[in-house]
Amino acid sequence: MATFTKNYQQILLNSWHSYIEQGEPMPLNPSGVRPFIYDSWKRSKAFGVSPTAVINKVLPPDELSAVLNENQRLISVAHPYILKLYKYVKGSNFVFALTDAEGTVIDYIGDDQAIQTRTKKSGLTVGVTRSEKYAGTCGIGTCLAIGQPVQIWGEEHYIKPHHNYICSAAPIHDSFGNLIGCLDAVGPKEISPIHTLAMVNACVDGIEKELKITEAYERVNLAHKQMSSTLHAIGSGILLIDNDGIITQHNTNAIKMLRLSVSSLNGASLGDFINLSTCNPSLLNIQKEIFDTELSFVNHKGSRVSLSLSATLVLNQLGHKIGTVIVLDEIKHVHKLVNKLSGFTAKYNFDSIISCSGAMESVKSLGRSAAQSNSTVLILGESGTGKELLAQAIHNASDRKEAPFIAINCGSLPKGLIESELFGYEKGSFTGANKEGHPGKFELADGGTLFLDEIGDMPLELQTSLLRVLQSKEIVRIGGTYPKQIDVRIIAATNVDLLNSVNDKRFRHDLYYRLNVLSIQVPPLRARVGDISILVNYFITTISKKLSKSIYSIEDNAMFMLLNYSWPGNVRELENVIERAVNVANSGVIHVEDLPDEITPASSCPTYHIPTLPEETAVMDDENGIYALFSGEAKTERTIELIIAALKSENGNVSKVSEKLKIPRRTLYRKLDKYGINADNYRFL
Repeated sequence: MATFTKNYQQILLNSWHSYIEQGEPMPLNPSGVRPFIYDSWKRSKAFGVSPTAVINKVLPPDELSAVLNENQRLISVAHPYILKLYKYVKGSNFVFALTDAEGTVIDYIGDDQAIQTRTKKSGLTVGVTRSEKYAGTCGIGTCLAIGQPVQIWGEEHYIKPHHNYICSAAPIHDSFGNLIGCLDAVGPKEISPIHTLAMVNACVDGIEKELKITEAYERVNLAHKQMSSTLHAIGSGILLIDNDGIITQHNTNAIKMLRLSVSSLNGASLGDFINLSTCNPSLLNIQKEIFDTELSFVNHKGSRVSLSLSATLVLNQLGHKIGTVIVLDEIKHVHKLVNKLSGFTAKYNFDSIISCSGAMESVKSLGRSAAQSNSTVLILGESGTGKELLAQAIHNASDRKEAPFIAINCGSLPKGLIESELFGYEKGSFTGANKEGHPGKFELADGGTLFLDEIGDMPLELQTSLLRVLQSKEIVRIGGTYPKQIDVRIIAATNVDLLNSVNDKRFRHDLYYRLNVLSIQVPPLRARVGDISILVNYFITTISKKLSKSIYSIEDNAMFMLLNYSWPGNVRELENVIERAVNVANSGVIHVEDLPDEITPASSCPTYHIPTLPEETAVMDDENGIYALFSGEAKTERTIELIIAALKSENGNVSKVSEKLKIPRRTLYRKLDKYGINADNYRFL
């Protein structure tokens, strides 16, 4: 700390007069003037500050308002400290000015007389900026410029009207060490109390500590608000519970999922709204992490509630439990996610059903009608006709398409397991049961569709349970006590004559009538021969792509064999035959020898030639797209034969074929596309 003696005052006065007022060149190492003061003089001179007149920069009202708002925390924290400091020097003509990081005065306290004098002479008021750029060397400007406490005495000030004052200023930092302002004590230089700077430093130290506490509180409060906002934005129900079982925080979804009619759960315990005797008590005294465990209970309103519960322990630094975070989800939402991950979704729609026959178009029409209803559907047809494909198409065209589609084959499961598969079981229900219990297919399909394939093979005793579920819309798990409401659309399928089974007492008549609300009969492939060529070409394309083979067509003789086979395994068998042929074919075309023996028995495989056109004029009915001399499926077969024969005879020339068949080229192209015939395969044969 410098001693402001008369000798030092004279040195300052001479130096200021020479270097500042007279503008003499400033030496590199002047004697007598403190170095940081001399450096500030040079900066002030470079800024072009007038050394003889006070020219204040005052913020306009709108800018000042913004600055005050931005520094509201600093003002509110610092003001009580400044007021306390002022009490020690009250009556001494001191003024205390608080500034922001730019040197703009944002608050000041002092004796009325001193304030009036300072305001009149130097313009010290809220909104004035006292940085070195505008006020030259001074307590505020120099303190902010070097970031250190300073005491500027008399003639050390750059501007002459300030030579009558002594300024003691200290910088103020936030909790991160950032410079945010300064506190300056301005008094008459005659008093010259050297302890003033120490008092200002002590005051600033208190302000900074208070700022740290305030900022920490604000960060905690912000974190609390952010956590609260996050909790309320989460779709799951969230409960934060302390070691005494008291709820300390929750979100609105927790109240909704618990089916409660209260506005807050804070301060309550789980037992206040859960009938503890109706649920697993271990779930209310959680000592380890839990994932997606079912919580079933009766709430205080008497409602049975089933939720999925996950829990995470909150531990202190010593690893001791201090609380629990409980996450609640609706069971159906968890099941929906599980179903999606497990592949319990429908992949096919009505466009996936490849057909050109009127019979299958009727099937698809009935299916689309069924999709608009929630009534049960019974699909009848031989194995391999595509009953599940139709069921998936119905599901995907319904308003349940975003919900699960779950299929279960009633004939493939052991008799003792099918009940647990359908209805689920509670833990400990039987030997080998999952220790946490397991939901059945009805629960997993909640909100969606349950496809019961081979329903005719369901054991008679289980048919009674199924009928009860269809009537009540409730299921009870094996070993369970309480029923669970479900919303499931049933689509059943069978390849047996259920009426015969009813007459033989192998199928309940009341269940049959419950299922047979919307009945759809899928015809066998042999009854729609016209679909064979379309399916063959479709399977060649898709299977070749899957197997990365370049098979693009099938020869006439091979196609004839396929058209004349009875297909007891229907479309599934046809697909398997084409997959075999694609695998063994050695060229880009499937030949007779690529087909399995059952398709081409030795006794019936003479070389076949697609017949040539008859001598009489061949007439094609353009309206119906069929050969006029034939009817039904035979007509479709004959149409295909005639088109292929014409293509062969005309080397694939579509214009000549249309002339020979006496049909427009547009109609011919439509038929080629309909029957999957590629004219390019018959060029230059």
